[in-house]
Amino acid sequence: MLIHFYKYHGTGNDFILIDNRKLLLQKLSTDQIKKLCHRRFGIGADGLMLLKSNPEYHFEMDYYNSDGSGGTMCGNGGRCITAFARHLGIVDNFAKFLASDGPHEANFDTQNLIKLKMQNVNKIAENDEYSFLYTGSPHYVRFVSDVSSIDVFNEGKKIRYSENFKQEGTNVNFVSKIENGLAVRTYERGVEDETYSCGTGSVASAIAYYSKFKTNQNIIEIKTLGGNLQVSFEKKGDCYENVYLKGPAILVFEGEIEI
Repeated sequence: MLIHFYKYHGTGNDFILIDNRKLLLQKLSTDQIKKLCHRRFGIGADGLMLLKSNPEYHFEMDYYNSDGSGGTMCGNGGRCITAFARHLGIVDNFAKFLASDGPHEANFDTQNLIKLKMQNVNKIAENDEYSFLYTGSPHYVRFVSDVSSIDVFNEGKKIRYSENFKQEGTNVNFVSKIENGLAVRTYERGVEDETYSCGTGSVASAIAYYSKFKTNQNIIEIKTLGGNLQVSFEKKGDCYENVYLKGPAILVFEGEIEI
């Protein structure tokens, strides 16, 4: 089968996007997804998304990790599929779509950055070593003095497969305070490597920082290897509401591939 695809990235977190509104692809196998995402034998990406029709929303987001596993919510992916939907003429400057963790809304600003509404965060587990919270995906957050000196692949892999987390897996974020916000580096489960950026990880890092250091700063600039993001939220009791992830979503190229 010949598939027409699009390649997008959100601050270096890159994705293959396929318009599947006509359900031409009933199912991609794990091996097919792995091959498409392979950076030497395929297109190359951190993940793959199918855009599907849904009568109650503008579209539905069906997300897969590069290892072929079904993914949970992806914040950078959510912005990219919103940009893709506008490219296809499905939406203009506002989108409401369904993802694995429930409904989301997204808006384009005057600079074509996309502000994506994430799910509320109701619980943070904290100790002296790390914070753990769910922002559409599970995230372990550790604050370090200099994130640039961390061996993210080996340290992240060790935590991801540790006794506490190996059954379900977790994304692992290493975070440092910098002058204008936070520097974040992430080991992502499903990719099983460090990615250039992680949207749900940036949200988790910002909220964990607010909670752990008792700051009043609820609009937080995030620096990743692939670019800059912004996280904002409102704290209401023990719940973080109106959580938004803002950043770019860029079309890289489109093409066709035989599978």
